[in-house]
Amino acid sequence: MAYRLAREYRWQLVTVASFHHDLGARGDAEHLTVGDEPEATDVALANRTRAGDVVVTQDYGLAALVLAKQAAALGPGGRVYTPENIHLLLAERHLQARWRRGGGRTRGLAGRTADDDRRFEGALRRLLAAGARRD
Repeated sequence: MAYRLAREYRWQLVTVASFHHDLGARGDAEHLTVGDEPEATDVALANRTRAGDVVVTQDYGLAALVLAKQAAALGPGGRVYTPENIHLLLAERHLQARWRRGGGRTRGLAGRTADDDRRFEGALRRLLAAGARRD
């Protein structure tokens, strides 16, 4: 879906993944393969991000870094991360990590639904249409 929308709105799409999850080149998209060190993908993405970019991530920490660079951040389920909501999401992540370290269990990710696809497509369309960067 992101590939199709990037073409439609004439945005350059860049994917980043470790060599264990290599997405390979696809269409006009650029693909960056990184090592398997912890956070290598997030660091590469954060370093490449510029103001006006749109970054898709489910990692709240990376979303916070992206927002600090005046870029947009979008979750794969269609949630747009903003300076107003990222603090609460980071606090929630911290509390869940503390709970798990103490032996507690948290729910895993729910399976992707058609509603997730619709929300994601709608949010990505809005961000791409509103954005100035198209290179």
